[in-house]
Amino acid sequence: MTRLSVNINKVALLRNSRPGNIPDIVVFAQVCERAGADGITVHPRPDQRHIRYTDVLTLRDAIGIELNVEGFPSAEFLALVEKARPAQVTLVPDPPNAVTSDHGWEVETHRGFLAPIIERLHEWGVRVSLFINPEPAQVEAAAEIGADCIELFTGPYARAFREDPDRAIAPYHQSAQKAQELGLRLHAGHDLNLQNLRFLRVHLPNLVEVSIGHALIADALYFGIGETIRRYKQALA
Repeated sequence: MTRLSVNINKVALLRNSRPGNIPDIVVFAQVCERAGADGITVHPRPDQRHIRYTDVLTLRDAIGIELNVEGFPSAEFLALVEKARPAQVTLVPDPPNAVTSDHGWEVETHRGFLAPIIERLHEWGVRVSLFINPEPAQVEAAAEIGADCIELFTGPYARAFREDPDRAIAPYHQSAQKAQELGLRLHAGHDLNLQNLRFLRVHLPNLVEVSIGHALIADALYFGIGETIRRYKQALA
């Protein structure tokens, strides 16, 4: 079964809308764990509008499943990772003012920047995933600079899926095949939901992990978090 990592940024966004600690993201993460989530994903941004840097350290000690920390590898972000030592870090090319991730790395262009960061993360015992567009050339470049995993940006897939699922999946299938050839773990994330997730899973048999936040948290408003996780896990079975 493909692993489900629940992104809890939107839960933290709700918490931050008022003073206090409601909802408690640690309790929420623990509920997700008990409901069957395989991991928790957080993406602390420089303005800390949802997940705060202190949350990362608290979550690390509070859950028994993998913690995946996403972010642009600034000096501040890397200092946090060095302190937290999560199971996995997903490096994204977001500028500081980005609302959400909307593109992957041009890995070859940023090879000189990324390669030493990946080496440093490995020294800290952290698995490294690169957030990339679904292009075989990007997969090859990610392998060359030492990434352990790639996370395919599935925003374009989600948009195209409504019109033509077969056309939407084609570049992802090619990138998945290249990742398998090169021995890279294959991850996917962005705009995945209960309508498009099963099709992605069926057509990418080597898909190891998905990271889902916005749609999953929205579905939890209707179904409850336990039932929502059950439905997403069922789609990934």
